[in-house]
Amino acid sequence: MTQIDSFKAAQTVLVTGGAGYIGSHAVLALLDSGWKVAVVDNLVTGFRWAVPDAVAFYEGDIADGDLLARIIAEQNIGAILHFAGSIVVPESVSDPLKYYSNNTVKSRALIEAAVTGGVKHFIFSSTAATYGTPENDGPISETTPQRPINPYGTSKLMTEWMLRDVAAAHDFNYCALRYFNVAGADPRTRSGQSTAGATHLIKVAVEAALGKRDHVAVFGTDFDTADGTGVRDYIHVSDLADAHVLALRALIEAPQKSHFLNCGYGHGYSVLEVLDAVDRVTNMKIERRISGRRAGDPASLTADNRAIRERFGWMPAFDDLDSIVIHALGWERKLTQMDR
Repeated sequence: MTQIDSFKAAQTVLVTGGAGYIGSHAVLALLDSGWKVAVVDNLVTGFRWAVPDAVAFYEGDIADGDLLARIIAEQNIGAILHFAGSIVVPESVSDPLKYYSNNTVKSRALIEAAVTGGVKHFIFSSTAATYGTPENDGPISETTPQRPINPYGTSKLMTEWMLRDVAAAHDFNYCALRYFNVAGADPRTRSGQSTAGATHLIKVAVEAALGKRDHVAVFGTDFDTADGTGVRDYIHVSDLADAHVLALRALIEAPQKSHFLNCGYGHGYSVLEVLDAVDRVTNMKIERRISGRRAGDPASLTADNRAIRERFGWMPAFDDLDSIVIHALGWERKLTQMDR
């Protein structure tokens, strides 16, 4: 029996924030691959219906040490995939203490619970925002200096540092996956971005296409990019979920190794290019309103993804902007039906 088979037979993967957007897709990817899964989520931004019935669900906060100890013991947790946290960059600028609490202090409590409970593998939902504004226009590699320009990025970087130090001191390994811009939805419409008032561009644009918003704001047209609008590397959420499954396998098979890896496609699209894609897919024209730049927004962020491809054999299945938009639109239509 392989290490992976032994783990699957005896242990469970705990997904924090598993009722949220990215976490729920990771749960689906794990289940599709034969892993046993448990979820803890406080349901502040997540949805109970997003967690399949076959998954053990605990409503609560990751800073609740007693709850975490009970989950780890009851479910025989062998690995944690940590998605719970706050993610809105402008909000982090206006309310930094919320981000240092939710993303840093509570992550510290979760890591402590993992070490105390004997959990040996930890995958962390990090972000390209830890890099800040790159010094050149090329794709960002994992060796690019991490100089975050907003509290969101800093709060995530501090957790990366904690994981590094804990792995050096304990029988524990980790993978920090630095996400670029996550978008799209499960192609089978089992889950998608469901949070009201979401700020993700593709989510906002498909809401506008379905009449849920009357326009899309374009924040800044004076960036140093081809059309003046911000450029981002959009990664399909299902490809990102697959990267987590591959990371979990790698941690179990080589328990002395830890990783920090970019998750993106290696190329980007501007805000206007994304809106053009939504217009193209829907055969309609979304109203665009030009606004000033948001605090903390760099001009361009794209990933050098060679490391995750080479180390984990990651092969994205949905590296196509129109496909991402089509899947996001399909989920948005399903949400409309669910609300009736």
